[in-house]
Amino acid sequence: MYTIRRNLLTLILATASIVSMGVMNQASAATAEDLDKDSRQALQTLYKTEPVAETLSRTAKAVLVFPNIVKAGLVFGGSYGEGELIEGSKVVDYYNSVTGSWGLQAGAQSYGYAVFLMTDKAIQYVKETKGWEIGVGPTVVVVDEGVAKNLSTSSLKDDAYAFIFSQQGLMAGVSIEGTKISRINR
Repeated sequence: MYTIRRNLLTLILATASIVSMGVMNQASAATAEDLDKDSRQALQTLYKTEPVAETLSRTAKAVLVFPNIVKAGLVFGGSYGEGELIEGSKVVDYYNSVTGSWGLQAGAQSYGYAVFLMTDKAIQYVKETKGWEIGVGPTVVVVDEGVAKNLSTSSLKDDAYAFIFSQQGLMAGVSIEGTKISRINR
């Protein structure tokens, strides 16, 4: 009986790993032109659903946008997506977003997120580190409905504000805490 359970668990974990790798591979196939188009479209979608994000964009020094993050897991999980750093209206660089996790989880989902960098210090940190782990370095506030109600241009005091949007799939909740953002070539 113990052997059957162990073999079943091994089979389930192997299947989840293969599915996760296939999903992650599809998420990384974007060209620079595709990323540019998808990022701009994602920001427009965000601005329509969260007007405070558009207000932030006017005072932000730069925006780090990831239009499509794919997350999959069964006990162990991971997420991956690619995006770009936009200063003004110019794409400065390309980045990937990688997260690993473990715990009570099963399923797959996709979402996007944008980080509005409000200070030169935050932009410099993103550009100069070999990989920025959210939660280390510049202070990032994840904006949800409660934070958004009290956010105005006069109350901005943190280095960065993040919005999670377009969540679809079978997993509950999204967190970007512990996500590693690294520069990539496109």
